[in-house]
Amino acid sequence: MSVLVLVVDDEPDVEALFRQQFRRDLRAQRFVMDFAISAADALARIAGAGDQALILILSDVNMPGMTGLEMLPKAKALRPDVPIIMITAYGDPETKRKALEGGAAGLLTKPIDFTLLRQEIDTRLAQAA
Repeated sequence: MSVLVLVVDDEPDVEALFRQQFRRDLRAQRFVMDFAISAADALARIAGAGDQALILILSDVNMPGMTGLEMLPKAKALRPDVPIIMITAYGDPETKRKALEGGAAGLLTKPIDFTLLRQEIDTRLAQAA
């Protein structure tokens, strides 16, 4: 069974950035990264994760259509066991409050601290093992 980290962001360059940052992990098959370009796409992928062990969802806050904050309770309803970390360019207290009240496990600000994110993924992998 593969271990899945789902990244939700409407920016097309995000996938390349994440694949570059985690290339060794992905090559070693420590986990699989999947990418959704909208909240609706993410909800469909969460519902259909199938034989993959979904351990973490990383979602941008500001996206066209359904925002990450609007997606958050829907994703939690589908998979209450999976932590969701919101990502935003605006780390203001109000956004953080809304994210945490909505059920997010945390909030990261852009530019993303990939060392911190790697520690979070390592923690989730250890818990899934």
